[in-house]
This record gives sequence, C-alpha cells and structure tokens, in this order.
Amino acid sequence: MFVGLLSGLTWAAETVLMGVVLAMSPFFSTPQAIAIAPFAATFLHDAFSALSLFVYNALRSKLKGFFRIFTKPDCKWLVLGAAIGGPIGMTGYTMAVNFMGASVGAVATAVYPAIGTVLAFIFLKERVRWYQWGFLLLTLLGVYGLSYSPEVSVTNFWLGLLGAFMCAFGWGTSTVILTKCLKDPDMDESYVLTLRQSVSALAYGVIILPLLRGWNVIPTLFTREAPLLIPALVGSALFATWSYLLYYVSLNKIGAAKTMALNVTYPAWAILLSVLLFRDTAMLTPFNLLCTATVVICGILAACDITQLFGKKTPQL
Repeated sequence: MFVGLLSGLTWAAETVLMGVVLAMSPFFSTPQAIAIAPFAATFLHDAFSALSLFVYNALRSKLKGFFRIFTKPDCKWLVLGAAIGGPIGMTGYTMAVNFMGASVGAVATAVYPAIGTVLAFIFLKERVRWYQWGFLLLTLLGVYGLSYSPEVSVTNFWLGLLGAFMCAFGWGTSTVILTKCLKDPDMDESYVLTLRQSVSALAYGVIILPLLRGWNVIPTLFTREAPLLIPALVGSALFATWSYLLYYVSLNKIGAAKTMALNVTYPAWAILLSVLLFRDTAMLTPFNLLCTATVVICGILAACDITQLFGKKTPQL
C-alpha cells in the first residue's frame, strides 16, 4: 500500500517538472513547435527513461533476463499494453499538462481509474454497479468545474480534455493488460517497464514524429536559450521511471484496483508541490479544492466496489 502511494508522489514530481519543461521558450518558438511540443517532449521523456532502465538492468546484471521475455507467450500482450499506455496514454497526459497546466492536467488525467472501470465493463465484462456510474459522472463534473475556474489559466480546454481522455483510456487499458502479464513469476517489473518505455520511444521516433514532420523540432530543444530544458526533462524522466517501477511492484502485490486508487492521489501531491516550489496559489480556492477532492475521491470510488467494505465479513485467518 505504501509503495502504491509513493508511486503517486513520485508521479506528481514528474508532472510538475513536465509542466516546467513545456513552459520553456523552445516549445513556443514557432507555430510548429507549439503543435509538436507534446509529442517531442514525450519522445525524449520516454527515450531517457528507457535508457536509464537499460543502465539499471545492466548494473543488476539482468539484461539477459530482459531479452528472455521476448520468448514468453505473453510478450505480444506486453507490447500491446506498452503501445496503448505509451503513445496513447502518455501523449494524452502531456497534452493535458500542456493545455491545462501541471495542476489542472494532473487532476484531469486522474480520471483514469474511473475510465478503467468503464473499459473493464465493456471489454472484460466486469460488473459495474449503479453507484460507480454515479461516481464516474461526479468525477467528470469535477474536472469540468476545475478547468473552467477563473483563477486557473487553461489555454485550450477541449484539447486538454481530449488529452485527459486519451490518457485515461491508455493508462486504464494498459494497467489491466500489464497486471495479467506480471502474474508470471519470471516477469520482473523492471523488464516490463523497460519494454514499455522502449516501445513507446520507438513508436514516437519511427512513426509519430516522422508522420507529423516533427523531427526538425528536436534539435531546437538543445539550444542555449533554455539551458535547463534537457536537465529538467531528464529529471522528469527519472521521476517517471521510479514512479512506474513502484506502480508495477504495487500492481504485482495488491492488484490493479487498489493500486490505481493509491496512485490516483497524485493530483493532490502535484498541487502541494506546485504551491511549495513555485508559490502557485491559484489552485488554493475553496471551489478548486472542492473540485480536486471530488475528482480524487470519486475517481477512487468509481474504481472500487464499496460493498466489499460494508458487506459480508471476511473470515479471520
């Protein structure tokens, strides 16, 4: 449980740093840079993360173990989960942070446990109770209210909302797939994460950026105009790597529902970090705090079966 909560704290640090990165001048130098910013930032973010994971596995003498996962029957599901959680989910998250800001973007993307519940209902035929649909609706209303708060600067609500739903779909679906794969005792969490980040970086580098003609934006990020951009991006990637590792360990230990419920606390941590580090007090209004609490609490309840808490007593061991 503590590991799952810590994954939310480290992801909040990643969110705040990513917001700093996307606010730097190279991403606003040209109209093309503005349009490509979420994709270019995510490509470098996941590439740095994948590189750090290869170093991590090499230091632990586990590179051979990583390459053995390609012989596993579940490898195709790992690749699918990586593709959905990376290019779809991470792009959506970056869009939400880019167009809504770090604090609002963090809250908006926190609907993924609720969306994951809907996806489980549709694709996995899992039962979703009437009150879970109600909590899902309250979650979405909280995001809507927060995004239209006059104290918060949202540059493009609809693109930010689209990003939030892409993120929720990608992360919710990926979590279900990867939880199944992690049940294999030979499937180390670091192997799964290395494959996920590598697939995501390759998808951006080989498919997405060439299609968008965005490769010419990448060299502009390594300029003297923003000397802290790359260090901040590397720091964001390292926090993300740590958060993912903790998240996967928690998935393996206590399952998807509890892990998502603990991880989804990251919007509250992101707001706290924004206030402490940047004195960003725009979110500290009663209305915004109410909307934030609504999204976090109702997002958790929409992903959980609360009758298990108040229903039949579990037998004592």
